[in-house]
Amino acid sequence: MRTYHCFWLLFWAGQPLQSFLTPLSERTSGFPEKEKVLVLSGNSRQDLHRSKRSWMWNQFFLLEEYTGTDYQYVGKLHSDQDKGDGSLKYILSGDGAGDLFIINENTGDIQATKRLDREEKPVYILRAQAINRRTGRPVEPESEFIIKIHDINDNEPMFTKDVYNASIPEMSDVGTFVVQVTATDADDPTYGNSAKVVYSILQGQPYFSVESETGIIKTALLNMDRENREQYQVVIQAKDMGGQMGGLSGTTTVNITLTDVNDNPPRFPQSTYQFRAPESTPLDYPVGRIKANDADVDENAEIEYSITEGDGYDMFGITTDKETQEGIITVKKALDFENKNLYILKVEATNTHVDPRFLYLGPFKDSATVRIQVEDVDEPPMFSRPAYIMEVKEDVPVNSVIGTVTAQDPDAAKNPVKYSVDRHTDMDRVFNINSGNGSIFTSKPLDRETLLWHNITVIAAEINNPKQSSRVPVFIKVLDVNDNAPEFAMFYETFVCENAKAEQLIQTLSAVDKDDSYNGHQFSFSLAPEAASSSNFTLQDNRDNTAGIFTRKTRYNRHETSTYFLPVVISDNDYPIQSSTETVTIRVCACDHRGKMLSCNAEALIHPTGLSTGALIAILLCIIILLVTVVLFAALRRQRKKEPLIISKEDIRDNIVSYNDEGGGEEDTQAFDIGTLRNPEAIDDNKLRRDIVPETLFMPRRTATARDNTDVRDFINQRLKENDTDPTAPPYDSLATYAYEGNGSVAESLSSLESVTTDGDQDYDYLSDWGPRFKKLADMYGSMDSDRDS
Repeated sequence: MRTYHCFWLLFWAGQPLQSFLTPLSERTSGFPEKEKVLVLSGNSRQDLHRSKRSWMWNQFFLLEEYTGTDYQYVGKLHSDQDKGDGSLKYILSGDGAGDLFIINENTGDIQATKRLDREEKPVYILRAQAINRRTGRPVEPESEFIIKIHDINDNEPMFTKDVYNASIPEMSDVGTFVVQVTATDADDPTYGNSAKVVYSILQGQPYFSVESETGIIKTALLNMDRENREQYQVVIQAKDMGGQMGGLSGTTTVNITLTDVNDNPPRFPQSTYQFRAPESTPLDYPVGRIKANDADVDENAEIEYSITEGDGYDMFGITTDKETQEGIITVKKALDFENKNLYILKVEATNTHVDPRFLYLGPFKDSATVRIQVEDVDEPPMFSRPAYIMEVKEDVPVNSVIGTVTAQDPDAAKNPVKYSVDRHTDMDRVFNINSGNGSIFTSKPLDRETLLWHNITVIAAEINNPKQSSRVPVFIKVLDVNDNAPEFAMFYETFVCENAKAEQLIQTLSAVDKDDSYNGHQFSFSLAPEAASSSNFTLQDNRDNTAGIFTRKTRYNRHETSTYFLPVVISDNDYPIQSSTETVTIRVCACDHRGKMLSCNAEALIHPTGLSTGALIAILLCIIILLVTVVLFAALRRQRKKEPLIISKEDIRDNIVSYNDEGGGEEDTQAFDIGTLRNPEAIDDNKLRRDIVPETLFMPRRTATARDNTDVRDFINQRLKENDTDPTAPPYDSLATYAYEGNGSVAESLSSLESVTTDGDQDYDYLSDWGPRFKKLADMYGSMDSDRDS
């Protein structure tokens, strides 16, 4: 017979809040009416239900936010193997086991040690098991159960924003949507009304309302005017538990701004404006500003000004200043106090952006009257014309009047005026003017052919106030008279062939006239009376301002007469008739049978044998360049090359040339004794500097010979001291050469300066022992010894 071992899990299901407040000793002594028993046997699991028991065994509920002082009781584990002798041990594992949930290992009571928050974790999954305390082996299979946290209303609704900002147009209808606010509740929406939020308005009535379920804010008052109030602050409350008493709530602020619409027409603050304007006010100059006030803003307050009527409608204009919305009244035509001194205008201000919805409020424009008083000023004289044009014939006598200018003072005083000519416009003083009556007359003869138009400026100034002056241009046109005789259009020089035939055309003539002819020039040509009968040529007038020269005989001989001068008389047909005599030069030339010129007595006419001026200049320049080249070449040849210091490879000498004094330059090698520099011991006591003349003659001192073992520092200090105390030392920079090698040198001194002036011979055979680097020196000085021996 199989024995069934049962494992019971009991929990409280009826009135959980009261049972949780029962002490633990009382809770374990009895169970509520509704309970659930878990019976497990082997690997099978069966649910044994008593009557009226229908709950799932593995799901428990626990209220969150327990506030008692004791641990919160969850339930009890029990096994049918438990004999009450303490041989069994209950253990718990899973979410929060051992920390958040603990179990009494002897009795199987489960307790919660901390306050639970459903918003942090709503479900806990745990596993329970009973084991033999002695053997540690489970007596029942592990069972899994769930603890669900029941929600309580512990979270107030939270709005998605702390502050909402919204705007609507002013004058909106009732019920116009403004903005929607949203609040959320962290409580469980499926359990009770803890998360059911209802909206209400705490501040902002009667202007706005809010829908309780959606949070939509709407306007509640008609015709809210921005000009009266622009900003509104509305406080909205969100309350859970469906708005019932005891529910939690949260609030938010909604800042609502009324935006502008064009519901206000412009209005002038006064009905009449007065301005003053001097009559000398320039055109487009502002006279005054007017402004109509508009309670609207931005483009709804933009105003356009216009002059609708008045006696100054064409004298003044008005424009709108876009920055200040002012009307600027300007002058369109010149003002004249003596003509009219008062103008009355009607100015209208109109909105440029009119909203048709608000036309019922009245016309969106206003008008005002503007009075402009013209003030009198001392004006300069005014000429009767803006410019004068006069004409005068070029042959008029000097001091002839050619016209008159008139100017008068426009002021009521009518001050007298004097006239003058601006000499900057009449530098040659061809014209003058009568200062009293303004008559212009000539002061020099005129010549149309020289200058056709004379443009001068006349100045009119008040006698009492010369600063008040005005100017007017006067254009004087010089009219032509027939005072110039016609002349040839060019210089005519032609030729005739020796074998020419009679009546042969050899040249066509034309003429010009400097005078102007309204009907065109008509010239007549004829031979001069002295040449008409005896001439070898004839002249034919073509009646078209040209004439032809023809031969009169058959042959001409250039050896008899090589050149003919034919006088031609040219006349015009104007009044008075002008004529002139021009000469045509005709050369006799040899020609071929086709009439082509071969040669003439004047060879330069066709075949010039001489050189032109340009050719002569070119030849002269070539000669000058050649001479300069020869002179430079000769100068270079005269310069001799300086003899080189080293004549051959065998002649090796050192030459020191000093440039830091006023010596004779590179070629002056006698400025210093070279031998002395090479060998300080061979100094000549009586040898002085030959490049300068000393003022006081001092005998040079002999320098002490340096010891062989003298250190370089001591040697230089010794020479420095000697030069500082030497009265013959020059008072300028000087080059001092110290041919001293110093101590410690294996090769000793390699300088050849010390041995140049000595008479003794030196042996340079040791140079061959110094290696290949000194081979060249050994060969050079070895060859020098061979030369001396030979």
